[in-house]
Amino acid sequence: MFNSIFHKRSNVEVSKESTCKSNINDSDYCVSIENLGISFASAKDKNTENDFANNSSFVLKNITMRIKKGEFVSLIGRSGCGKTTLLKIISGLLTPSEGSIHATSRQAIGFQDARLIPWLSVNKNVVFGMEGSKQDLKNIAHLALCQMQLEGYDNKWPSELSGGQQQRVSLARALVRSPELLLLDEPFGALDALTRFDMQDLLNNLQAKYGWTTLMVTHDIAEAVRLSNRILMIKDGKIYKQWNIDREHLDAQNRPVNHSEIEDELREALQ
Repeated sequence: MFNSIFHKRSNVEVSKESTCKSNINDSDYCVSIENLGISFASAKDKNTENDFANNSSFVLKNITMRIKKGEFVSLIGRSGCGKTTLLKIISGLLTPSEGSIHATSRQAIGFQDARLIPWLSVNKNVVFGMEGSKQDLKNIAHLALCQMQLEGYDNKWPSELSGGQQQRVSLARALVRSPELLLLDEPFGALDALTRFDMQDLLNNLQAKYGWTTLMVTHDIAEAVRLSNRILMIKDGKIYKQWNIDREHLDAQNRPVNHSEIEDELREALQ
């Protein structure tokens, strides 16, 4: 009953299929990227004597990474390093200049701004773009909103919701599409500290319940450590370093017991 989101791209080796592809253990991965690069150089830049592949206009270069099914990966780095660009390539909103990418087509994407349609009620925002009978869609939206602790909000307008409630609606919109891959671009960056903490808990619980693979761009180091299995840092257009997070030993706030040490190391690496 749920409709998947499909993106089609030509140029470069790009594939988005419901069954993830990779050179090794294909079925274990939702995203597989090899030697990916993207440049926003103008046509004039491309015709210069310098080798285009070495042009400084490359935002990302030589990116190789894989994301396992069910894994939560955070992308961190300074502003302008290419985090959101990589997210857009995986989602199909941008086409890379070189390299290859294979990713599941069953995706949902969320932004810092919930991007709700102001003239549609909350339940219609949740199922916007989906096909089905009016009653079926109404039931689907209601069940998803209940999962987000938004019982009774079906017929409210986006303008009546707080920022945190709008983000819950955005997550409900993702939930009804049964994604294999959830792409998040600073989803809680505009929320106050307490609401952001609650939303992190909600996302963590949904991840555990539905087994989504999640790739999240964030500037919040503590958030990345609290939610992730793995953290990738992008620096100078490349994956500079990665941290594997031990989620077997957590404190009362669902953070790795050594979270302070990891956070300090991340802050130092960002300098």
